[in-house]
Amino acid sequence: MIRVALADDQILVRAGFRALLAAQPDIEVVGEAADGEQALALVREQHPDVVLMDIRMPVLDGLAATRRITGDPALGEVKVVMLTTFELDEYVFEAIRSGASGFLVKDTEPEELLRAVRAVVGGDALLSPGVTRRLIAEFAARSREPAPAAALAALAELTEREREVMALVGMGLSNQEIARRLVVSPLTAKTHVSRTMVKLGVRDRAQLVVLAYESGLVRPGWLG
Repeated sequence: MIRVALADDQILVRAGFRALLAAQPDIEVVGEAADGEQALALVREQHPDVVLMDIRMPVLDGLAATRRITGDPALGEVKVVMLTTFELDEYVFEAIRSGASGFLVKDTEPEELLRAVRAVVGGDALLSPGVTRRLIAEFAARSREPAPAAALAALAELTEREREVMALVGMGLSNQEIARRLVVSPLTAKTHVSRTMVKLGVRDRAQLVVLAYESGLVRPGWLG
């Protein structure tokens, strides 16, 4: 079972997500929160696999709550997916830098929400369909903070194939697409991605994308 927690200050939004998720045989909703502080308490108590976290909430916003979750070693397995009303939300990129595994716009089709929840548990989710690869490039280009020096130093330790795989991840390719591009099995592609993440000390695939841009391995405008 995939255990999901919901954090949104709008009760109707939470009710809609709960009804959709609870109807799935492989998903269990373990609790709801109406603000960031409640979300933190819920996550610490239930240790869900995924938190669907609204960005704008009272008491403590979703961005700050996400930083606390991803910064807590005891919650290292919890994946946070940010929810936003607008695709161009100014906080989206900062949310990913804060450790979120991706984000979804609230008007995402139900099937895509379910796909995203299942995929993020496997480490292969990042964006809702309405948010294009160009958007991530734009946010990366506007990033205000440099990549951590230790991460950039670790980049030099990657093999040529690992750097190639990292670039493809940065361009938005899934493991299946990377496998086809490199003519290897999906398992081999996943292994390369996992080893690259371990070497660079990044939490998940989303932060690997961010680092790919920040390090210059992938540059805005390369996505065609």
